[in-house]
Amino acid sequence: MQQNFISKISKISKPLLSEGNKCDLCVESTLQELPLYTFELEISCTGAEVAKVFEQYPLLPGVILLEEGKYMGMLSRKQLLEFLIRPFGKELFFEQSLSILYSYARTQILLLPATTSILSAMQMSLRRSPEFIAEPIVVKISPDTYRLLEVHELTIASWQIRGIETQVRYERSQAQMMQNEKMASLGRLVDGVAHEILDPVNFIWGNLTHLSNYSQDLMRLVTAYTQEFPDTSENINALKADIEFDFLDQDLNKSLASIRTGAERLKKLVISLQNFCHIDTIHPKPVDLHACIDSIVLLINSRIKGEIIITKNYGYLPPVYCFMGQMNQALMNILSRAIDALIDDAIRQHYRIDDVSDEKKPQIEITTEVITQLSTEMVDSRWVSIKIKDNGSGISQEQKQQIMQSFATKKRTDKETSLESTYRIITARHGGQLNLRSQLGKGTEFEILLPLV
Repeated sequence: MQQNFISKISKISKPLLSEGNKCDLCVESTLQELPLYTFELEISCTGAEVAKVFEQYPLLPGVILLEEGKYMGMLSRKQLLEFLIRPFGKELFFEQSLSILYSYARTQILLLPATTSILSAMQMSLRRSPEFIAEPIVVKISPDTYRLLEVHELTIASWQIRGIETQVRYERSQAQMMQNEKMASLGRLVDGVAHEILDPVNFIWGNLTHLSNYSQDLMRLVTAYTQEFPDTSENINALKADIEFDFLDQDLNKSLASIRTGAERLKKLVISLQNFCHIDTIHPKPVDLHACIDSIVLLINSRIKGEIIITKNYGYLPPVYCFMGQMNQALMNILSRAIDALIDDAIRQHYRIDDVSDEKKPQIEITTEVITQLSTEMVDSRWVSIKIKDNGSGISQEQKQQIMQSFATKKRTDKETSLESTYRIITARHGGQLNLRSQLGKGTEFEILLPLV
C-alpha cells in the first residue's frame, strides 16, 4: 500500500511558477504579467496526495481541480488545512477523494480572465467576504487553461502600480504647471508687444481725423484762390501740371480713407490678439462670447485666406461668466480642427479650394443662441449654445466613438490632445457640455453648452 501511494505521488505533475513581468508593470498591466502557479489535479486524487505536495511546496496557494480534464473548481491550502485540523479530520478526510473534500469546502471562487487589469482585479478581490479575502484567485488563460494567483502577489503589484500612477500624475502635474507658466509668460509677452503696436496705431488713428480735416481745408483754400484769381501765372500752371493737381484732388480723400481702413484693421487685429492672450484671474468674469468668436475668426483669416467661407448666425447672448482665456483656447481648438478637416478633404479629393464655386466651397457655420433644456433635477435650465459646423466629409461612427472615449477615459500617460483639452475646459472648468454630431458625407458639428447663472 505504501508503494502504491508513492507511485501515485510520482505521477502528480510538479507545480510550476511563471516568473511574471513585475519590473515593467504599468497602469494598464494585466494579471497575465504576474507570477502564476500551474498545479492541476483530477478530483479522483486523495487529500493525502495533495497534502504531500503542499508539504513539499510550502508557497503553493492551492490546487485547480479537474474532472476528466475539464475545470471544476479550486481547493486552497487554507481549506485543506481546516479539514485536517478538525477532530478526527485526518482520519475522515485524509484518504477521501478531492471530489468529496470539494463538495464540503465549496465556497465562492474569484475567477478572472488573464486580460483583467491588476487594479480592477485588486478592487474585485477586496469586495469579497472577509473569510475569503485571502483565498487565491483563479486566472483563466484560455478556455482549457487555468492558473492560480496568490493574493499577496496581487497586492504587491497593485501597490507598485499605485506608486507608478502617483509618480506619473505628479510628473504630469509638474509638466502642466510648467506649460501653464510658459503660456502665461507668452501671454504677457504678446500682450506687451500688442500694447507697443497699439500705441502708434492709436497715434495714427487719432491724427487721421485732423489730417483729413486739414487736407479738406487746404483744398477749399486752393479752390477759393482759383475762383478769385482765374488767370494764374505760367509757373503756377506748370506746377499744377507737374504735381497732377486734378488727380491729387480726387485721390487724396481715397488715400486717407485707405489709411483709415488699414489702421482700423490693424487696431482690431491687435485687440483680438490681446483678447486671445488674456490672462485669466482666479474667478470667472462676464464675457461677450460674440466678441471672442469675432477675435478668433479675425486671427485665423490669415490662415484660410478666403478659401474657406465662415458664416456667423448670431442670436442674442447675455454676458456669460467664464474664464476668457481658456474659452478662447477652446473655441480656437474647435475652429482649427474644422479648418484642418476641410483642408484635408481638399487634399484627399485632389482639388484646389480657390477653384471651387462659392456654392461648393468649404464652409464653417457658427450659430449661437440661448436654449432651454431639462436638467438632472427635472427643472428647466437655460444654456448658451455655440454650434460650429463644417460641410466636410464627416467622420465615421468608429472615429466618433474613439473621440468620445478619449473624453470619458482619463489618460494619465498619453499627451493631451486639443480636443481633450477643449473637453476639460468646457466641462471641468465651466460646468458645460461638449457634444459631437457627425455623419459621413454630411460634415461635423461641435456644440458647446454653457450654463447661464
